[in-house]
Amino acid sequence: MNNDYLDPINAEGMPDQANAFFALDFLLAIKTGVRTCAIALSETATPEVRTVLRRQLEEGLALHEELTQMMIAKKWFHPYQLDEQFQLDLKSAKTTVQIAEMQLFPKDTSRLGTFATPDY
Repeated sequence: MNNDYLDPINAEGMPDQANAFFALDFLLAIKTGVRTCAIALSETATPEVRTVLRRQLEEGLALHEELTQMMIAKKWFHPYQLDEQFQLDLKSAKTTVQIAEMQLFPKDTSRLGTFATPDY
């Protein structure tokens, strides 16, 4: 990755990395939902509410399993090969550092001469 943020070579592989990021973010949101639902289920007393929460918990767990299997199939997540997962995480961290070090905005933000100025 070079420091020219407009260079198309810097976008190589980014759509796949973005998809993996969004999938991981969604997976974490599902986990939070499952955890919250389980807490609510353990604290409710009404049988009707317990039935609804139990169904939502089961649906959340099914969605978590489905998304995890998709991420494994696309090689975005390696829960059983820790070396591969570590390499993937390391690559993501390096890309993040490279993006953070890029000069995304011009140093000179002066607008002098950009607009018509009246004569005084």
